[in-house]
Amino acid sequence: MIPLRDANPTRRTPIVTLALIAACTAIFALELSVEASAGEAALASFFDTWGAVPSRISAALAGTGDAGPAATGVLASLFLHGGWEHLIGNMLFLWIFGNNVEDRLGRLPFLVFYLLGGIAAALAQVWIEPASDIPLVGASGAIAATLGAYIVLYPQARILTFVFLVFFYQLIEVPAVLVLAFWFVLQLIDGVATLGAQTAGGGVAFFAHIGGFVAGALVGVVVRATSTRRPMG
Repeated sequence: MIPLRDANPTRRTPIVTLALIAACTAIFALELSVEASAGEAALASFFDTWGAVPSRISAALAGTGDAGPAATGVLASLFLHGGWEHLIGNMLFLWIFGNNVEDRLGRLPFLVFYLLGGIAAALAQVWIEPASDIPLVGASGAIAATLGAYIVLYPQARILTFVFLVFFYQLIEVPAVLVLAFWFVLQLIDGVATLGAQTAGGGVAFFAHIGGFVAGALVGVVVRATSTRRPMG
């Protein structure tokens, strides 16, 4: 199932969501420039410098490494992407679900939530692979936190979804709880399947998705329990 848009109107323009999309797109353009001018090796070095490297973060948390580069990498990694498909998929999810979460939390609180969700997601992946030297890049963890909050705050919101079954496809409106629960279960299945796997290159950081989603859902529970405004959807 691929979500395309939701039927969940917002009360105001989602400025922070739009700014995050613009920032990720601009930095991706910078990545393309680095690769075009200096090649793939330079881009790999760029990711190593600005990505969230689990071994570097583990060392910083243990007090045996430099905390500065580790912290900078965690934050900067939220704006990096490994390719067009990575960028477009993440930005689509951020636009569909981020605008409503921003509307519910408020602009500045949403920005703080988004960044902290991304940090929680990175730490979840570091916990699983503390010695990995492969940089984590992408907004997926922060967006997963946004999905976690959305499923709690707007479980019945209708999501226009592309459903593909072998040779047949259909566009249908599905409750958010089904779309996002399906997405989360896939992350769990794929995440468990990667445990103990030895890979020479990068891949999908499934436990960052899982950690971000759980963190976002917990925030959603708190917001829903303490909110006086009736939720939309």
